[in-house]
Order: sequence, then C-alpha cells, then structure tokens
Amino acid sequence: MLQSLAHIRVLDLTNVLAGPFACNQLAHLGADVIKIEVPGSGDLARQLGADPELNRQYMGVSFLAQNAGKRSLTLNLKDDQGKALLKRLVESADVLVENFRPGVMERLGVGYDELKQHNPKLIYCAISGYGADGPMKKLPAYDQIIQGMSGVMSITGAPENAPYRVGYPIADTLGGLTAAFAVSAALAGRDQHGEGAFIDVSMLESTLATMGWAVSNYLVAEREPGPMGNDNITASPSGTFRTGDGLLNLAANKQQQFEAVCELIGRPELATDPRFAERQARLDNRQLLTELIEQALFQAPAAEWEQRFNAAGVPAGCVLSVPEALALPQVQQRNFQSHFENVAGIDRDVEIVRTGFQINGERPAVTNPPPQLGQHSADILAELGLSGDEVKQLQQQGVV
Repeated sequence: MLQSLAHIRVLDLTNVLAGPFACNQLAHLGADVIKIEVPGSGDLARQLGADPELNRQYMGVSFLAQNAGKRSLTLNLKDDQGKALLKRLVESADVLVENFRPGVMERLGVGYDELKQHNPKLIYCAISGYGADGPMKKLPAYDQIIQGMSGVMSITGAPENAPYRVGYPIADTLGGLTAAFAVSAALAGRDQHGEGAFIDVSMLESTLATMGWAVSNYLVAEREPGPMGNDNITASPSGTFRTGDGLLNLAANKQQQFEAVCELIGRPELATDPRFAERQARLDNRQLLTELIEQALFQAPAAEWEQRFNAAGVPAGCVLSVPEALALPQVQQRNFQSHFENVAGIDRDVEIVRTGFQINGERPAVTNPPPQLGQHSADILAELGLSGDEVKQLQQQGVV
C-alpha cells in the first residue's frame, strides 16, 4: 500500500509549486516521476529560496521542498528532436502533468490531442490559474493573484487590516493537492474502463472548493463572509486569547465546553449570565466575554492553560512558530520528515517533509533526494534505447 503507485510512470513538466507539489505526492506513493526541465535553467524554483548559495547552484530551497524522489531529464520542447523524445516517453508513461498557460502545449505540438495518439491510455493533467476554457483562461496567475481573486484575502485578517494574504502559498498548494487527487482517481478509473483522461485543474476553483463554509454562507444564507481576525465565526469563546505568557487558541464550541471554561478560569457565574448563557448571546457579546476570559488567563502561561483545558475536554493549543511546531514530540515521533545526507550538487544534508498521512501505521517516503538539473538524462534516454554517442550528440545540439 505504501508503494501503491510503484507501477506508474509520471512525466512532470511543471514548474515552481502547484505541479511539482502534485507530482511529489505521487512520488511519495512510489510513482516513477520523471521531471522534464528546460536545458540550462530548469524549474524556476531551483533559483528560489532563503539560501542564496543554493539558488546559485540551481538547488534552491523551494525546489528541494517539492522534488525529492524524482528523476531529472532536460529536454528542449521547442526542438523537433525534443518533441519526438517526449512522444517516445509518453508511450511508456501513465500520467503527464503540466502547468503551462492553456494553449502552450498545443502550440508546441505536444498537446493532449497529439499525445493521446501515442498513448490512448495517457492521463493528462493540466494545471492552470483559471482553467482550460473561459474568458480568463490565458491570464497569468500566481498564488497571490489567486488568493485575491478567490476571496481568500477578503476573509483573512481582522476588520481593521483585511484583506490579508495567507502566510504561505495556499492556492498553489490546494491546486497541487487537487491535481494529485484527480490523477489518483483517474488511475483508479482507468483500471476499470481502460481509458485515459484529460484533467483540467483550476487553481481558482480548487481554492473556492475548499472555502466551504464561507461560500455556503453566501450561497445558502445570503451572508457575505468577512474578515474575523482570530475569532471563530460560529462560536464564542472560540478564537485566540492572550495569556500570562503567549497566545492560546481555544475552541469552546459546545455548551458543556463553555461551562467547563467558566469553571476552569474561576468564573462559574458566567455560565448563567444572560449575556453569555446561550450560544447566540455569546456571539452577540463576544468582545466582553473575551475580555473577561483574558483577565483570568493572565494568571498563567499559555502552555499551562493548554494542559488544563484539554484535560477538561475543551480543545486548546498554543500558537506556535514553525520551528516550534516541527519540534513537537507528536510530530517528531511520527516520522514526518525525511533526511538525506550529502546531497549531490550541494554537498550538504537536506531535510524535507513527507505526506500528511500514514497507511497501516507507516508514512510514505521517497528514497532519493531532489535531483540536480539533468542528473538522470543519460539514464532515461538509455531506457528509450539511445546509445551513449546519440545522447552526447543531443547534448551538443542543445536538445537535452
């Protein structure tokens, strides 16, 4: 089960995040992912990240994060020989993933209609900002653009500072997850009916699809969602609270949980106070209730309150930094990270995160570190039957 895609070959023609993230999920499940990159430069992510030296080596942190477990083949798709080699690869592939603007692959002569002639069972996944059709299909789109266009920014932040960008590329990531899910479903379907498929992933729609409550409150209840800061829109006290040391997230969404909060903070009378006794009353008087709770929470640090509330059945957790989250014993003992020693091209150790799930108590993992640009070109072309001399000639011609 951990290597359930070990029989699957994926051609990864993607760049930066959404597509590479999708293919990285497939690699973790055992797929043979061949990352096809532009000769000389490769994936733009190779030059992105917080370490300038790695960027200069075309092994930027942004690339390392999404490309472990893949093999790198450089291929010039503007050259007729490069296109011919791609078509030969397609013959042995199960999946092709690309995130060019709609129409680019067709102009190159390697769009879905052409490639399925070489492999009718090919699952072709196209990821774009807005989708393969529609009036916005050819517009450029990056994560922050989609965050703004989807409404995510309009509901992020507090009323006094919204709209605000989510602190990581959430739209790119959701697009990648959607693509990986769709590819997996198409592979399962192909096992039943034997047919390939064209998958059209829109980052805009992928993001909107995950905004269930916000979108539904508008579609069903005609309530336009707005920024709530760190408060939960459905319940109070539920949000972020100041303590004697640090911030605490508290989610007393049920009546019995609210009553437990009142007992734990030494204010049992709040449970019967008409201003707070019922759910809607607590929402109507959220600010006052927050002030009263925080007055009590100042008596101890967030970590202590976290233990007290959770012990009483009230969900609570400290607001942590990324290093603090990764250092949690819960995360550490569940093998969430992979370690690669002395990675080729950078001569240093690399840590990456794995998938967000386990299967039968084990977490999927890749065995190979992120590849250097074109590291596996000769090997992959040899698998196609090319000789060493033929590969050298293609390299001299700038095809690979």
